[in-house]
Amino acid sequence: MDISVIIPLYNEEESLPELFAWIQRVMDENRFSYEVIFVDDGSTDRSWDIVTELKSQSNNVHGIKFQRNYGKSPALHCAFQKAQGEVVITMDADLQDSPDEIPELYHMIKNEGYDVVSGWKKKRYDATLSKNMPSKLFNATARGVSGIPLHDFNCGLKSYRKAVVKNIEVYNDMHRYIPVLAKNAGFKNIGEKVVLHQARKYGKSKFGARRFVNGYLDLMTLWFLNKFGKKPMHFFGLWGTLMFLLGLVAVVAVGAIKLYDMKHGNPYRLVTESPYFYLSLTMMILGTLLFLAGFLGELISRNSPERNHYRIEEEF
Repeated sequence: MDISVIIPLYNEEESLPELFAWIQRVMDENRFSYEVIFVDDGSTDRSWDIVTELKSQSNNVHGIKFQRNYGKSPALHCAFQKAQGEVVITMDADLQDSPDEIPELYHMIKNEGYDVVSGWKKKRYDATLSKNMPSKLFNATARGVSGIPLHDFNCGLKSYRKAVVKNIEVYNDMHRYIPVLAKNAGFKNIGEKVVLHQARKYGKSKFGARRFVNGYLDLMTLWFLNKFGKKPMHFFGLWGTLMFLLGLVAVVAVGAIKLYDMKHGNPYRLVTESPYFYLSLTMMILGTLLFLAGFLGELISRNSPERNHYRIEEEF
């Protein structure tokens, strides 16, 4: 099979028939063998009924229905497991992503050697100052932290080599960072394509401003897990040791200053009356706790069933 198109959806009953007809036309014109996997993320409208009707009209349609709303990442994770196409393409169900982009996205994976191609909605029809500026700041931060030069991490229109989606785990709200997950898994040939963005035709957006805050937190989680996930002592142990030593030096300095003043007859205070003494003790305690956190992290990592799980690309 050439292509698997994955469409997560939540209350998109109006757009589904039009979207599938559009995909069907593009696939037939290019003579692709394909499947379309709709993932109903706990819709409360007639979305699932429409997916069922589409299935009765075409054997290319498959559906997954969640009992409740879990989010976009779980929807993609389940669909990735089910996908059979050599190229997997994800798009949103609101008709803002154009199926006419599918042939070029497929070509970039199959013929140009990319592992992942991410869409870039360079010209948007829903751009406002309150949405545009946080988005630019978010994408700039994501580029800096991940080292992947993408302009639009949030774009739902992406294409993947089949091996990519079978070797990554999408969880929580990590769907916007699938290129980062792919890079961490060893798939480093990541490209970008300017894609057409269309104004929303039906309904309203399901995402609020809170996604930017969650996005930053998820990005920090990914960065930490990639860098220190299998060696937590290298992070907690290092900073714990430095903090403890700094606190120890400060305690010694407070005591030495008092002894110096006593020896030279200068006025002095009790060590316990100095705020620096308590700051030093606090630093030593925090340093010890950080070191213990790293030690416990190492114990957990050593007993993890995936501690020696490595992705082997070829073997003789």
